Amino acid sequence: MIRKRLSWLLAVVVLASWLAPVAASEPETLVKGVTEEVLKILREDKGIQSGNRQRAVSLIETKVAPHFDFARMTSLAVGRPWQQANAEQRRVLVGEFRSLLVRTYANALTSYRDQTVSFKPSPRQGAGDEVTVHSQINKPGGQPISLDYSLASAAGDWKVFDVAIAGVSLVTNYRNSFASEVGKGGIDGLIKTLQEKNRRSETATLPPRLEQPSWSAA
Repeated sequence: MIRKRLSWLLAVVVLASWLAPVAASEPETLVKGVTEEVLKILREDKGIQSGNRQRAVSLIETKVAPHFDFARMTSLAVGRPWQQANAEQRRVLVGEFRSLLVRTYANALTSYRDQTVSFKPSPRQGAGDEVTVHSQINKPGGQPISLDYSLASAAGDWKVFDVAIAGVSLVTNYRNSFASEVGKGGIDGLIKTLQEKNRRSETATLPPRLEQPSWSAA
């Protein structure tokens, strides 16, 4: 549980590191080039450290969210039922899933303390339009935890479509929960569940249970 909590926290840290204006480059170079700068910002940001979730949400919304392909992430997380959804249902699903992830990541930012990230060689695979950036989370006195990002390029713009913590895919994690909700209430049932989770998270005052990332916004 502690390992997973740390993992989701550092996932945010690395993704948030992309806030610096870096010229077009390989995704690994982009991530590595500004990570330490952002870690320094988080160590010094007393507002986020004191639990100012709105400030953390603003950071994620403006600096991190633009680097996610939420439409692809949502379709992968929903799986086969995505093909049954109409255009409006897909639009709402993407919006609600985006809100869930943003709030989860923002909550995690408020728990940041002294973790660091190191990178491993990330050789390009396939035709070159997708790549996995390999890294690991380091915390004094603890074992390193692998943290891998799957990115795809569209017109030279790299975006994340999955994150794997200790070999466990974020998309796969959500797919299991989403499949259960679709099985009980169809696509509309899944939408309702996501909307309710997001409504509760707006008024939540306690930290999220990040050991359960599938439904951890509240």
